[in-house]
Amino acid sequence: MDLKFGDIQETALIPLAIKASETGRPNARIKDEKAKEIIDSLGVDVSKFDPFLSHEGVVARTIMFREKLKKIFKKYPKAVGINLGCGFDDKFSQVDNGTLTWFDVDLPDQIEVRRRVYEDRERCTMLPGSALDDEWTKQIPKAEMYVITMEGVLEYFSKEQVETCLHMLCDSFPHGFLLAELHSPFLEKHGKHHDAVKNTNATFGWGTKSGEEYTKLEPRMKMIYEESYNKEMKKYSVRGKIFAVVGKNINNRLAIFKW
Repeated sequence: MDLKFGDIQETALIPLAIKASETGRPNARIKDEKAKEIIDSLGVDVSKFDPFLSHEGVVARTIMFREKLKKIFKKYPKAVGINLGCGFDDKFSQVDNGTLTWFDVDLPDQIEVRRRVYEDRERCTMLPGSALDDEWTKQIPKAEMYVITMEGVLEYFSKEQVETCLHMLCDSFPHGFLLAELHSPFLEKHGKHHDAVKNTNATFGWGTKSGEEYTKLEPRMKMIYEESYNKEMKKYSVRGKIFAVVGKNINNRLAIFKW
């Protein structure tokens, strides 16, 4: 695998390291052999990107996104799925129902690196594109429904960038779902203390108390679901249960919007 440590953006290393670590555990809650293959090939210590709370958060969000996506694709089996800001995430293999069409979209430099690890597959295509403009959307075929996933992306956007992105999606697709990872105002202010992100040069952007703040920016969207990752994290450990109490309003959330 022709990847070096510097080829991967630091924020992308966090979920990669965590998914690889979890995959290698005896009773793994999620499996991502590609993530393990990538991390193993780098040959460097990435343990600083895999602290306990971040580990549990990535596992929780992977499970929650997967289950919600599967439900939507069960209702719309021939929908187009789009992983916008995909990084090295392989949602397609987690949710493929045999009939959906999938696009992994990210900035050109990220897609170039991704192509060293993945190949286009039947019904799964990589596309260079930005969450802030619509050029790439012209290559998306017409479909009964569009399902856009943005996991670990919007938390680094300013309020103005979030608004631009939401308008772009509603302008480009006549109807659809957006499954988005949201974070809190607390994390926006105190992101330098985040147990994994503090080891990168990234900074958190606009944080919200509720996904309804998104619908104020783009009234065509209606929020139909919002749940903290605490819901999943508290199932597995005492520390997860404690954090669900003390971190009730500060953990990241999955919000689903429809238009």
